[in-house]
Amino acid sequence: MHDAGRMDIVHECIVAGLFLSHGLRRNVIFHAVLNGPPKPPLHLQIRGPELYDVRTDIDTWQGIIKKIINRKAHPGVEVIKTGYEALLKERAETNHVYVLEENGKNIIETEIKSNPIFVLGDHVGLPKKVEAFALRYGEKISLGKQPYLAASCITILNYLLDLQNVG
Repeated sequence: MHDAGRMDIVHECIVAGLFLSHGLRRNVIFHAVLNGPPKPPLHLQIRGPELYDVRTDIDTWQGIIKKIINRKAHPGVEVIKTGYEALLKERAETNHVYVLEENGKNIIETEIKSNPIFVLGDHVGLPKKVEAFALRYGEKISLGKQPYLAASCITILNYLLDLQNVG
């Protein structure tokens, strides 16, 4: 996410990425790089295997994020002072990177490798420099020509990965 102040989008993406109807996706690690004030960037990392004591409501997540930004602990959630480029470069060493963009190769025609990382933006999309950096480490894929909300993209990706048993 590159806009400041859109914690609603971050919350929706957390829920879409990590929650099932009656449980959590224990094979997911969610990352969001927050570039808003007061001291950007903040890398929010949520580790499904370690996460507990959470619900899906926005108040719970605002409380958790506020708590960890103030250096208090919550199981499976941490804030790291890492920017987008450093995070992606590090993760690309062991994971295949897919950049979600409407004009990419259709995901149905793409073999998704194990332990994938998906890079996506908000309703505005990724800034050109951010996208160009990500494409140094991965490939551009698409869910089709229809633009979806970021959280909807995550839901669709999880569905497709579940069908393929990729994770």
